[in-house]
Amino acid sequence: MQIPTWTKPALLGAAAGAVVLAIVGFSSYGGWVTGGTAQEMADKAGNDVGTQIVSALCVKKFVAAPGASMQLAKLKEAKSWDRDNFIEDGGWATIDGVEDGIDGVADACAEQLAAMDELPAAVMAPAADEAPAVSG
Repeated sequence: MQIPTWTKPALLGAAAGAVVLAIVGFSSYGGWVTGGTAQEMADKAGNDVGTQIVSALCVKKFVAAPGASMQLAKLKEAKSWDRDNFIEDGGWATIDGVEDGIDGVADACAEQLAAMDELPAAVMAPAADEAPAVSG
């Protein structure tokens, strides 16, 4: 069996094209990632979402707490590196059922609170015996 003479250059061209495609694909231009990198990205995104949700709850608890305006003034007076400790010590960054807490919640909560010029009005949930009005 004879192999045509054009086969060798064609195979070399295909191999070179595959190498170039892989280099471009895995570079920042192509956006390809390995399975391990994709898993790391998914884990980080999940942790970030959890931190955002719990920090929003932290802000809500802070605003609803007695003396929130005074506490906000104390928070703003604290050094930036001590603000997360202030939030943790106040108990605003904890949620029921989560013993260890979530990393970064106190810091994110403190940043959101420190950026506020004034506290928003606390939104209180209706009491259990108060049913919302329903129009029929």
